[in-house]
Formats: sequence, C-alpha cells, structure tokens
Amino acid sequence: MDIGHDAGGLSNLIAPVLKPMAIGLEFFGVGVILVGVVIATIAYGRDLISVGSREAYEQYRANLGRGILLGLEILIGADIIATIISPLTWESVGLLGLIVLIRTFLSFSLEAEIDGRWPWTKNSKPTGHSR
Repeated sequence: MDIGHDAGGLSNLIAPVLKPMAIGLEFFGVGVILVGVVIATIAYGRDLISVGSREAYEQYRANLGRGILLGLEILIGADIIATIISPLTWESVGLLGLIVLIRTFLSFSLEAEIDGRWPWTKNSKPTGHSR
C-alpha cells in the first residue's frame, strides 16, 4: 500500500543525489566502528602496560562502546536518508521505525554501559566509579 509517494515529484530529482550519500554514510558508519575498534585496541595495549589489567579492560570496553555508539548514530542517519528516497509504503516506514528503535535501544544500552548510569540521569549525582 502506497501512503503518499509522488512518483514524478521532487523525490525523482533528489534521489540520484541522496542515494550515493546514504550509501556513503553507511560505509562511513561501518568505517567509524572499525576505526574505533582499532584505536580502542591500541589504547588497551598502551593502558595494559601503564595502568594495570583491570583499569585497562574497563577503559577498553568504554572506548569500544564509544566507537560503536558513534557508528550507530551515523548508520541511523543513513537509514533515514535511504527511507526518504525509497517508495513510501507502510512496510518501508515500519521497517525504518523498527531499525531506528533497535539502534536507539542499542545506543541507550551502550551509553549506560559506558557511563554506568542511564542517559537521562546524567545531571544527577554520579555513581562511585566515574571514568
């Protein structure tokens, strides 16, 4: 069921520009995650020598989470752009909503894991272990 995509309108003009941008953002998001893993691993090796294994592990997990979190945010943007240029159906809107919901849940979970508290409690008193 089509819910309002104008086949001959503005979308035909912007689709050739936005489609490569969405694909580029997807590659960039994956690249950010991969670079985040490499940087976190290098920092882990450095920290393992200087601060000890437990603290190095904690920092490694936090740095991995930050890289994944940033990559997920970029991938959500790419999904939104890709949905704008695709035929607007209930299925495509529902799929975008589901993807954004899953990635948002992952983002909240990662942020809670990194900071040790939920994102909406940032202004409250910090917990005993701050990083």
